[in-house]
Amino acid sequence: MSIWTRINDALRALRKGEPLSQVFERLRTPPERTVAFTIAVIALGAKLAKSDGQVTRNEVATFRRIFTIQPEDEPAAARVFNLARQDVAGFELYARKIAAMFPPRDPVLVDLMEGLFEVAMANGDFHPEKEAFLRELAEIFGLTERCFRCLRARFVGDVAPDPYDVLEVSPDASMAEIQRAYRQAVRDTHPDRLVARGVPEEAIKLAEHRLRDVNRAWEDIQQNHAA
Repeated sequence: MSIWTRINDALRALRKGEPLSQVFERLRTPPERTVAFTIAVIALGAKLAKSDGQVTRNEVATFRRIFTIQPEDEPAAARVFNLARQDVAGFELYARKIAAMFPPRDPVLVDLMEGLFEVAMANGDFHPEKEAFLRELAEIFGLTERCFRCLRARFVGDVAPDPYDVLEVSPDASMAEIQRAYRQAVRDTHPDRLVARGVPEEAIKLAEHRLRDVNRAWEDIQQNHAA
């Protein structure tokens, strides 16, 4: 049974008027945690798209591409998305549910932010309401201002990402300290480690992009120190 098929159980409960808090409570056991994660991710994507007043086809297509929704699973995912896209209200609830699944500043939360940044940029601009949405989301996830600034630089493109921000180290740190930060970032972000931890497949796909940027940041810093 696919993850998207299992979402139908939660959707039926919602249609019957069961409070959202009770739906999540029933999904707390480990096998169902992935369902709760998926529902929350879809809801956040829909509410982010709605934050500037209109959900566009580009935003929906970008979300589907990022999370690799298979054709046979689209009806279940669409029901969650359409339910959440009605307004932005309540996005904090979904964000806190996700944050509770992982330690503060967990790489998975960064990966999820990356995916949502891609949705935010689907129309080719970065609307102020979307920036406000993502900034508040980063705070709920416990991400640092430096981390948010790095993500914004990468996806919005108005400034180049600072490699020291990527690794969250000071430019004054020694190469030994920076190398330790780099190695830890690789360990935290490597897809194999996320698989071993039972992280949902949707988050593992996003982790591959962050690993690429971590490696690039380390290469840039090495070149700067060699110059």
